[in-house]
Amino acid sequence: MNRHKSKSPASRNVRLADQIQKDLAILIQREMDMSRVGLITLSGVDLSADYAHAKVYFTVLGAEPEVASAALNEKAGWLHSLLFKMLHIHTVPTLRFIHDEQMARGIEMTQLIDRANRPDDFPVQTDNLDDIETGKK
Repeated sequence: MNRHKSKSPASRNVRLADQIQKDLAILIQREMDMSRVGLITLSGVDLSADYAHAKVYFTVLGAEPEVASAALNEKAGWLHSLLFKMLHIHTVPTLRFIHDEQMARGIEMTQLIDRANRPDDFPVQTDNLDDIETGKK
């Protein structure tokens, strides 16, 4: 009886994408100038089925997303070569960095909800309060 589960190509793709995300996060933190690109957080990696291409999604604090994206994509080949040394696999994907706007939209929505739930942000109409208290209509 075989007790080992077979590893599907899809699960290998997910595991490799996760490893690429972890390794790239270390490389970016160690090798990139944070004063130029801001604080980069990798939010996900989409790996093609043949492992040839990876879309690397990121968020950034302290810099414009366009500046961070340009800097990351400019260094993509260099990061690829460093990643090749770390991963020890036959095919290391070419990297394309994409700003993750979903995270920014989520933060905006949370802020809007928080503002909407604060009662002191809404003016109270006082002209009808006297009528309500005296029972007038």
